[in-house]
Amino acid sequence: MVKQKNERVALVTGGSRGIGRAVCLELARAGYTVAVNYRKDREGAEQTLQEIRSLGAGGSIAGFDVRDESAARQAVESLVSEQGRIDVLVNNAGVTADELFVMMSREKWDAVIDTGLNGFYNVTRPVLERMVVQKSGSVVSIASVSALLPNRGQANYAGAKAGLIAASRVAAAEVARLGVRVNVVAPGLIETDMIRDFPRKEIKALIPMARIGRPEEVAHVVRFLCSQEASYITGQTIGVNGGMI
Repeated sequence: MVKQKNERVALVTGGSRGIGRAVCLELARAGYTVAVNYRKDREGAEQTLQEIRSLGAGGSIAGFDVRDESAARQAVESLVSEQGRIDVLVNNAGVTADELFVMMSREKWDAVIDTGLNGFYNVTRPVLERMVVQKSGSVVSIASVSALLPNRGQANYAGAKAGLIAASRVAAAEVARLGVRVNVVAPGLIETDMIRDFPRKEIKALIPMARIGRPEEVAHVVRFLCSQEASYITGQTIGVNGGMI
């Protein structure tokens, strides 16, 4: 059964842990029904969903690989069929496969680009098709400070995130008159599994605030960009990085 049209619906890719989970919970607190995407970590996605429901919000699991264009489109269509609309898309799914560029294999290059940039296309395009019809919606993509500052060993990751920023700016310009906004959040070093093995003392020295950020601090900015308070903000990249840039 299609739910009431006034119920706000969000899809968050890579929502099983880290920044993605924090975003899911923040949107749940803001009153959204949240579809939690995952690729492999079903258990983590179920945990996220349980926490969403503990907040009194609705939610569901959306298991698909953002690298698979057909699967992404089918998942978007299923969500619209079930919920009646999509108001928010948060593109959070991403992977790293670090290596010096001169030694980087094609497999490592493709793995990161396929998830971080092609995945953005595969999910965002069918979502925007829906949003322009309903003449409302907000897309927020999670990039990285690595797209703006050189970080040895991350040419693939930086390329994916820089491409995501550029593509988002163009998409924002194209759909702005149709009531749809597209923005990017670029976190710095955030306490997630991605930096689990990083030396804490050395990385804190890179941050003017001298501390690592929390996933919730990124999620707060995402929630704001999805809200009516940010209704005149589109095509922007907001850094959440403790002053790194």
